[in-house]
Amino acid sequence: MLWFIVFLVLYGLVAGALARLALPGPDPMGLLATTGLGLAGSLVGGVVSYLLLGYAGGIVISIAGAILVLYLYRRFVQHRPLTGPGAKRLPPS
Repeated sequence: MLWFIVFLVLYGLVAGALARLALPGPDPMGLLATTGLGLAGSLVGGVVSYLLLGYAGGIVISIAGAILVLYLYRRFVQHRPLTGPGAKRLPPS
């Protein structure tokens, strides 16, 4: 059981880190938030994949879900665009 939890945390960290790498711009979040982003992306990607394809996806679907979660976070929580001059500014504190 402990190895499963460790695997999930590492899986979430990898998916979240790759999602942050895929979307350029400043994101002041630590390892815990990056792991949470990856786990949330895995959940979103798995549900969407199951609804559209009939089976849950792997790491690629998890990264795509994490990218979607990060985009929505930037758009609706930080109120920043994905491109343009406003994308490079730090989020308001």
